[in-house]
Amino acid sequence: MQTYEEKFNRSIQNTFFTKLTQEEQSFLHAKACEYRFSHQEIKQLVDMARDITLWQEGSICDYFAEHADKRVVLKRLREAYENLRNMPNSYKTFTPKIVAKEQKYTFKTEPKEGFGLGLCPVASEKTRCCNLLTLDAVESCGFDCSYCSIQSFYNQNTITFDSGFKEKLLNLDLDPNKTYHIGTGQSSDSLMWGNREGVLDALFDFARKYPNVILEFKTKSDNVSYFLQNEVPKNILCTWSLNTPTIIQNEEHLTASLEKRLRAARKVADKGVKVGFHFHPIVVYENYLEEYAEVYATLLEMFDPSEAALVSLGTLTFIKPVIKQLRSRDFHTKITQMPHADASGKTSYPLERKKEMFAHAYESFAPWHAKVFFYLCMEEHSLWRECFGYEYATNNDFEREMLFSYTQKLGLEFLV
Repeated sequence: MQTYEEKFNRSIQNTFFTKLTQEEQSFLHAKACEYRFSHQEIKQLVDMARDITLWQEGSICDYFAEHADKRVVLKRLREAYENLRNMPNSYKTFTPKIVAKEQKYTFKTEPKEGFGLGLCPVASEKTRCCNLLTLDAVESCGFDCSYCSIQSFYNQNTITFDSGFKEKLLNLDLDPNKTYHIGTGQSSDSLMWGNREGVLDALFDFARKYPNVILEFKTKSDNVSYFLQNEVPKNILCTWSLNTPTIIQNEEHLTASLEKRLRAARKVADKGVKVGFHFHPIVVYENYLEEYAEVYATLLEMFDPSEAALVSLGTLTFIKPVIKQLRSRDFHTKITQMPHADASGKTSYPLERKKEMFAHAYESFAPWHAKVFFYLCMEEHSLWRECFGYEYATNNDFEREMLFSYTQKLGLEFLV
């Protein structure tokens, strides 16, 4: 017959038990033996312990209330854990991950089967989606944002280039009577690697060959030298993912500061290239609305709406494998310290909180309404009318309106 010690050892397999401190491991082992926690209860306790450590909210030992009844103990512990998730996060005493300023990467250039052009990986009829096509110009990102799902799919320290990228790109069979919107910032940052392996040369040549393609470069860097030194086809958009200094400093490791991103965007806009801005994710923490309002106001001061093609809004949305991946990493983050509500099979903030953040952002950009295209990324249909005062009946309607707006801003012909 299996002893409880054997049962405990089996229960902690494939968990983050070994990521806990020795004190926490000993504590949970002792409490499990005392209360005879079940297999599932042990796994839940380990996950809670790991989260509390990542959030820098002390140790699970601090929240464990003694009681003779196991059910009472677990109830009180879960309540304490949920209270941590539901209270406004504070970065005042938070110590972010220490990241070396110079990261070491392994660069690989090798032939790859197929071609990385496909639908946006989060496209869904359950959320309003623009039907963006994505192009995997490079695999893996050198930035280290704590919320990023790229870490779940690629080895962060190995950056892979396709040796046949240029030829595959120019040999794409595209309909010349259709407008396409293709983004390059899904599997890596669009600009952080510059023109390494001729990637930007190939993409610019592609844009010149297909004037019916709106090619979007999305970045958190300030590496715009290639744009400044070369003639930029007018069907190219250069967009920045922006956040508050608090989030950039504590959660977007190795990325350019807000000031550097905006200065780079200003240089590109001065050259006549249309720019855009993505606020995704908007993150909730103490006084977050005030800090985001300052960023919105800075954009209104620095850019004319004629220079900006888009502003997108989105927030934290996770699938279970990404949360598991975050728990496995050796860093501190408050990103997962949030109330988890169902979001079309994923987990995100409750709808009321989303209404608050998106409505606030849209209202802050009132001078740009009707002059710049605004949209919600990966969000439920109902939020559009709640926050923008209008909505699209289908993803195709959303895509068509977006493409029409972009072509008008870029001076291109709109092809249905």
